[in-house]
Amino acid sequence: MLNKLTVKNYAIIQDLEIDFDPGLIILTGETGSGKSILLGALGLILGHRADTKVVYDQNEKCIVEAEFNIKSYGLTSFFEEHELDHEDLTIIRREINPSGKTRAFINDTPVTLNILQELSGRLIDLHQQFDTLSISKERFQLDILDAIAGHQKLLKSYHTKYKEYQKDKIDLQALKDKQANAIKEKEFLQFQYDELIQASLVADEESSLENEQNMLANAEDIKKQAGFCFNLLSDSEYAATSQLQEALTALAPLTKVHQAVQSLYDRLDSIQIELEDITSELEEVFEQTEYDPERLMEVEARLDIIYRLQKKHQVATVNELIDIQEKLGNSIEDFSNLDESIQDLEKKVNAQQKELENIAEELHKGRKEAAPKIENDVHQLLAKVNMQNAQLQVECKKQSTLGPNGNDSIKFLFAANKGSRFQEIKDVASGGEMSRLALCIKSIIGDALALPTMIFDEIDTGVSGQVALQMSEILKKLSGGHQVVTITHTPQVAAKANQHFVVYKEDLPDRTYTRIKPLNEEERIHEIAVMLSTNPPSAAAINNAKELISI
Repeated sequence: MLNKLTVKNYAIIQDLEIDFDPGLIILTGETGSGKSILLGALGLILGHRADTKVVYDQNEKCIVEAEFNIKSYGLTSFFEEHELDHEDLTIIRREINPSGKTRAFINDTPVTLNILQELSGRLIDLHQQFDTLSISKERFQLDILDAIAGHQKLLKSYHTKYKEYQKDKIDLQALKDKQANAIKEKEFLQFQYDELIQASLVADEESSLENEQNMLANAEDIKKQAGFCFNLLSDSEYAATSQLQEALTALAPLTKVHQAVQSLYDRLDSIQIELEDITSELEEVFEQTEYDPERLMEVEARLDIIYRLQKKHQVATVNELIDIQEKLGNSIEDFSNLDESIQDLEKKVNAQQKELENIAEELHKGRKEAAPKIENDVHQLLAKVNMQNAQLQVECKKQSTLGPNGNDSIKFLFAANKGSRFQEIKDVASGGEMSRLALCIKSIIGDALALPTMIFDEIDTGVSGQVALQMSEILKKLSGGHQVVTITHTPQVAAKANQHFVVYKEDLPDRTYTRIKPLNEEERIHEIAVMLSTNPPSAAAINNAKELISI
């Protein structure tokens, strides 16, 4: 319920605060007094577009603030979802700076306009004089049908599943697009991978092959020089090993008589041992080295493969080529996983679609059952507002594709007179008929739709007498379950008020201001009497006003 509305520096409203009660709240006042300006300010709370033209004093910002009692409205999940503080008395505020910058707050926490609109849309239904076209919109008609059918839980389930279904469909299409674009890429990667696999690369083999290539290419020189050195050290007439042995034999007796000779002897002995090892290894090199042109060709061919792959992939080692091979293998495996992911997601989407179709079928049946009730209830209410021959027909047709609310196409068709052909509301209803029809429709869904506060702006325009009285009865009944705020020029409606405000202009030397005043019982009688006659009202008008209030 709307507890309080505060408006500062909005159009010709300087500083205004209104405390609202439950029930039927009436706002009256002369044309141009500022009633619509007041609704414009309230529209900011609903998330309507802000215009800097409404900021009267360009040295101050415009502030519109509304306090709601939301204790019993089950909005905790909304506040948790948007990380907001849930308070029984929740305050929504809009600020407009003279520069044009606007800000929105819920309980002093800055929020986006979308979040503001979502919350305020659950708290207030604003029906303005020229907003009756909303009843001709399919979405609003669908909401009416679902409200009467009691589809709240079923729709919540459908919306949750449909949102996931739509997301998965988008993801599936993205995977399919990726797959289509990846076919050529996969072929190229597979070619590169196969080429590396066929090369049978071995870690660090390049260095080994290069060493072997050098040995094979120089085999003749190696064998020749190794043999020459071996002969020089071991087999020649003056072989180094033989001469060293003779030197050691000659020095051996002296080691016992000369300390320095012992050291020299030991050093020569070490040299002889090392020289014998070198000679042995030279002999091994000589014996094992053979010129093998076929093997040399094999090694060079192998190195050519490695060098070509290194150049192609712009790397310097075989180990880097092996890393590339592994990455290519993983990428190709990812493509295989892509096929599996598409298959799995297709199964999931198909299952989701089947589940949604089942829920949509339940929604369709409920809507078909609710349609006659709406038609009958609206017809009875229309008769009360002097439209006895008017009828509403609810058309509910199943479509082949799923939508955000099922697979139904909804149309409210209207016939104002006997024998008239049923047509869409916007094509046949006059302004006055549209207003009365809108009131009748909203009154039958008032209890079904959880809208704590309903606001009507001159919905009774163009009606009087008994019709106005019947409309006042409908509004009064509606206010039994909702807070109903109504701007009216009709005394019959004003007489039903639980709380009555008069909006007026006050002219001061520097400017004109809009003011609002709550009326006591005596003031109400006077205001309604003025609406019935002139100002000041006649005695008859005053008596008539008292009679209207007592009805």
